[in-house]
Amino acid sequence: MDTKKKFELERALATENQAVSAGKLKEDNPLDTTETFRQFCEACRRGDLKVCQEMIQAGVNVNARDRHDYTPLILASLCGHYEVIQLLLENGALCERDTFQGERCLYNALNDRIRNLLLSYDYAKSSNPLQPLAAHITSLLTRPEPVTADLTIEAYDQSFHVHKFLLAARSPYFAKKLRAAPNTTTWTLPQNIPSRSLGVALQYLYFSEVSMRRAMHGLNDDEETHALKGIDKIGRQLEMDRLFDDITEVADRRLLRQKRAEELIRGRDQLETWFKEHVLDNKLEVETANVDNLKWDRDNSIYADILLRADDTEEDYESDETDASPGPSESSTPPACSILGLPVKSRSPSRSRKSRRSTIYPAHKAMLLRSEYFSTMLNSHFREAQQTPYLQIVTLDCSPKVLETILTFLYTERSDFGLDVAIDVLFTADQLFIEKLKQRAALIISTLGNGNSSTVESENPRGETDAEEVIDIYEVIRAGWDTRVQRLEEFGARYIAYRLESYIDTPEFAEIVQESARRVKGRQETDTVELVDDIRYYLSDRFRLRFEDSGLEEMMEQRGDADAIAEAMQDLGVKDEGDENKNELSGKELEEQFAVGAIRTLDGEIAGDELAQDAMNYQILLAKIDQLLENLNLDA
Repeated sequence: MDTKKKFELERALATENQAVSAGKLKEDNPLDTTETFRQFCEACRRGDLKVCQEMIQAGVNVNARDRHDYTPLILASLCGHYEVIQLLLENGALCERDTFQGERCLYNALNDRIRNLLLSYDYAKSSNPLQPLAAHITSLLTRPEPVTADLTIEAYDQSFHVHKFLLAARSPYFAKKLRAAPNTTTWTLPQNIPSRSLGVALQYLYFSEVSMRRAMHGLNDDEETHALKGIDKIGRQLEMDRLFDDITEVADRRLLRQKRAEELIRGRDQLETWFKEHVLDNKLEVETANVDNLKWDRDNSIYADILLRADDTEEDYESDETDASPGPSESSTPPACSILGLPVKSRSPSRSRKSRRSTIYPAHKAMLLRSEYFSTMLNSHFREAQQTPYLQIVTLDCSPKVLETILTFLYTERSDFGLDVAIDVLFTADQLFIEKLKQRAALIISTLGNGNSSTVESENPRGETDAEEVIDIYEVIRAGWDTRVQRLEEFGARYIAYRLESYIDTPEFAEIVQESARRVKGRQETDTVELVDDIRYYLSDRFRLRFEDSGLEEMMEQRGDADAIAEAMQDLGVKDEGDENKNELSGKELEEQFAVGAIRTLDGEIAGDELAQDAMNYQILLAKIDQLLENLNLDA
């Protein structure tokens, strides 16, 4: 590092430390010496996406630093793990050029590809992870169509159309007032408070980045003083103690960013609490046959203006005979319908069938507009957009658990869900055009889909692979095709390549290869099969990792994989397939091999050592791919 650069970094660190010591600035990279954080840093250093994803979901601080003064982002950047860096940045890792740690991260990036990625996420160019949610809520103040506001606030010379659920979530004053009178449609501001002051307060409530300088622009001294007093008064009336302080102008860019981030987190937490207590806690489970009889008044205490419905799946409402209520011969108590004089319906002796159930969620159109699907629906002439005496019910083709995940994301920007529903979330998010959630589902599938093994372990197998898959990899690949998510297509090809010996001879694998070939419209005989190409690439990558320390990697780059492997096999004493004396050993040598546990290839041949085994297995798998393509009449 040159002297000038070193001096600049030291000066940046000194300035940052002074601000932190004075209590003006929170430390962006606090020291974390826990074992959990050490394991997280180790996963970033190794490039283990699965472990990183699991620990981020568990709540580890992605911006902390270890005892050696390294942040997870610096470690991943130093070691060249592009996908881990993406994961960290997408989850709020900071790389700001004006900070000591940010400069270190950029300066130590392994290559230009990583450096450019880090620069693209510089805070000046990117946004806070909560900014999409904040931007949508802010837009509701001025969005003309569709009409979602349900309360009008009258000021001296201006009217403001607002949303009860947002006011109730953000202001204790409005929460109490609206709880006492949920049917309220207008509220009049006291005459001594300027409408400009109310406008500033509402912008703050609606997550807008309020600037005192912009708010007071064009006012003379007396008008400005009057407006400032009005802001202070309305802040106290609405029980928003931080209003005046939070909108005060701050010269320091980092302090301004910190205040903005804190307010967004606090606002999101307020909205999340309200969402859980009012939307999720008021969901209604009913028999599907009775859904059409459900009447939910428009004047309700949740201020909901639409209902979303999700039906249980077939597996949820079918049960075995052992789960059924006992019949007349199994219980001395007569059925309730007999007591009431109603006819008794007979049951199937082999299967009991429970009534199918549906879950109804009260929701707010204002938040559903974050989905392009709902935005189009509610801005149209469709039935769902029409005003009716009771709330409209919109049915979605997903399970209640998936719908709950969708709603949680739309209201809070949170997307913490497990692998068990990830594919269903992916398809539903694709249907609703929620791109960010779709990519999040793809990320969870591709990072957590390796079973109990870490990403590093699963991509360096030797011998047995996972005993039981936690995902159906063919379903993942098809999901990637159907939803146009490249990440899943790549993950599927890589997953199969690192376990190819388990898949290559199965009819399901042949079927997915044929599907891949059919995806090329107007395919010619000489056209490539994309899935096979990707598998070959990752197969080469899999074995290349084994040859790094043997010098074979350099040969593969210079002479091509096949020639290098063949030469390596000769050097290792492994004969060509046409050699009649291939692997010919004396009886005594065979006994010695079996005594210590002979190293064998996929074809059962004895290999001299693990490197020879890898070289032979690589050729065997390539030959099996070629044979499969020949059997399928595919030239790829």
